[in-house]
Amino acid sequence: MKKQLIFLAIWGMCILLNVSAIAESNPFSVSGYGVIHYSHFDWELDPGRRAAIDVERLVIAPKYRINDTIRLESELEFEHGGTGSTMEFDKFEEFGEFETEIEKGGEVIVEKLAVVFSFQPSLNLRVGHIIVPVGLVAKRHRPQHYFTTTRPEAEAHLIPTIWHETGVEIFGSLGSLNYQAQIVNGLDSTGFSSRHWIVRGHQLRFETVNAEAPAFVGRLDCAFNEKATVGISGYYGDTAANRPKPDVDFDAHVGIVSVHGFYEVNAVKVRGLFLWGTLENADLLSKVNRTLSNNLNVKRTPIGSSALGWYIEAGYDILSFFRQQNKGAEHRDLKDTPSDKVLDVFARYDFYDTMASVEGIIFDNPRWERTAWTFGINYHAHPQLVFKSHYSLRRLATKDKNRENTFALGFGFQY
Repeated sequence: MKKQLIFLAIWGMCILLNVSAIAESNPFSVSGYGVIHYSHFDWELDPGRRAAIDVERLVIAPKYRINDTIRLESELEFEHGGTGSTMEFDKFEEFGEFETEIEKGGEVIVEKLAVVFSFQPSLNLRVGHIIVPVGLVAKRHRPQHYFTTTRPEAEAHLIPTIWHETGVEIFGSLGSLNYQAQIVNGLDSTGFSSRHWIVRGHQLRFETVNAEAPAFVGRLDCAFNEKATVGISGYYGDTAANRPKPDVDFDAHVGIVSVHGFYEVNAVKVRGLFLWGTLENADLLSKVNRTLSNNLNVKRTPIGSSALGWYIEAGYDILSFFRQQNKGAEHRDLKDTPSDKVLDVFARYDFYDTMASVEGIIFDNPRWERTAWTFGINYHAHPQLVFKSHYSLRRLATKDKNRENTFALGFGFQY
């Protein structure tokens, strides 16, 4: 917590010390977004699950332009109401055990802290703590970019969202093609599980991050315009070397491929993603993970050797009918007026299986093959403010007690 407060204090001083400069050349800017939602559950396997309100996140993203070539970027995220816990491993004291200090239920996370060198449109460099651009949510994670109160579940259950690591990136655009290539620190396979596959391998539990084995990331998007894009992204890296202890003598490479796209023209919005991933030696990892310390706070459940997920969502702004009627009367397109309200009615289909295939004697648990139909309404009172509601009907591949229905309300904003 102290580190985050120091970080905020530094940015505050930057604002105060550069008031006059900002007035003249505006080198400093800040943006961000926030999400709050309520959920009511009707789950057969968890009939006592209680309704919940979650201050899911508040993100503050300051930027500072040093000159025409160099700028500083940062994102600070407050999740679930603030602060959290830290964990240390000291092999010389505490008998080689893990030590956890818990302060509060939420988290404060630095999602981005990087310096960007802008050379030309086709070639630029980013160095520091950066966003890993795998999937659709990595580039479109503000509440206006998805319909439901929470991020799409077929993506959020397979890979971290938002995924951020430390490393270097080159990026640029070549006409309608936008590319990114990164070398970043890898995942920690002690956090892998049946339910969330590699999601909790994202190294957030310790004060420092193990960087014995790097990962390689690439992304290529074809932008027909700013409202219509298709692309592909991928990730590859060893996750065995980044474990807290050197307790394995085999490799555990993770490979991920994602195909994604969106189309948001006039009253129509369509978004979708297909994601597939593999894990090397998943059966051996599952066996080793069963013996991990309780203090490490990991699931220790069997891990799938591959995972598969996809979703598609489509919405239509029903208020566009009224704007079309007014268009002829007033001889102008009110759709482009920023003050216009938008009322999207939408549906989404998710399929994801975090144990799409298994190795050795691991049981392919149908509990982790899930499908969901979700229906709802988004009301954009302003381009920067959206109110949301949805009803989700999730079904498990098990024969009995396979219903998980959720009703949710929420709102999100950006600035």
